Amino acid sequence: MFTGVAVRADDLSLRGGHGWVYREVTAEAAPGALTAVAGQAGSGRTSLLLTLAGRMKPTAGTLTVAGRHTPRTIRRVAALGLVDGVNDLEPALSVAEHLRERARGPLGSRRGGRQETRAGVALELAGLERSPGDRTLVRALDREQRVRLGLALALLDEPGLLVLDNVDTGLDAVRRAALWATLTELAALGLTVFAACTEPPEPPRAGGTLETTTPGAAKARPVGTLRLPGQEER
Repeated sequence: MFTGVAVRADDLSLRGGHGWVYREVTAEAAPGALTAVAGQAGSGRTSLLLTLAGRMKPTAGTLTVAGRHTPRTIRRVAALGLVDGVNDLEPALSVAEHLRERARGPLGSRRGGRQETRAGVALELAGLERSPGDRTLVRALDREQRVRLGLALALLDEPGLLVLDNVDTGLDAVRRAALWATLTELAALGLTVFAACTEPPEPPRAGGTLETTTPGAAKARPVGTLRLPGQEER
């Protein structure tokens, strides 16, 4: 369903005004891979995600996403899920308003009925049990629902690479597992995913892979883990 892209980072580094944000990060992901970027607050994980998605330019090292090397061209194939402090949802807007606003981008030329259908599919894939016309305000959604709405909005861009931050923040073990399961299913459908967290999901107890429940999805690969050292992010 998705056309995932290959990602390769070699000795990727970013230096800020007060020192290194992250340094000498090497990672590789095949199309349809799910990678957990694990690190404590201040490890540089958010900045790394933004670099992978073409929103920040690294100081050193090389990055290739779908054969592209510059932030401008990488942005064409990458989308951001919810990244706190970067693309926060507007609390006073409803679910429907967020969906309509996003559709004015890549979907702006399409008719309303088509937009609503695509929004419904995106919500379903994101695991958010809401309709495209839902008038619930974002301020009334819990943390997991906000993350899933951000995920649905990103899917409307039809990306090859999806990055999202803080997927385990404020969630109990059951809800974290449910969110990782959704990301696993998206990867099994072909989307390349990088998701930042404090602790990566536990590996499956048997079989070496995480199973998917989405009809037509391939068997999911194991979740890869990229661990960042606990350095201060400035």
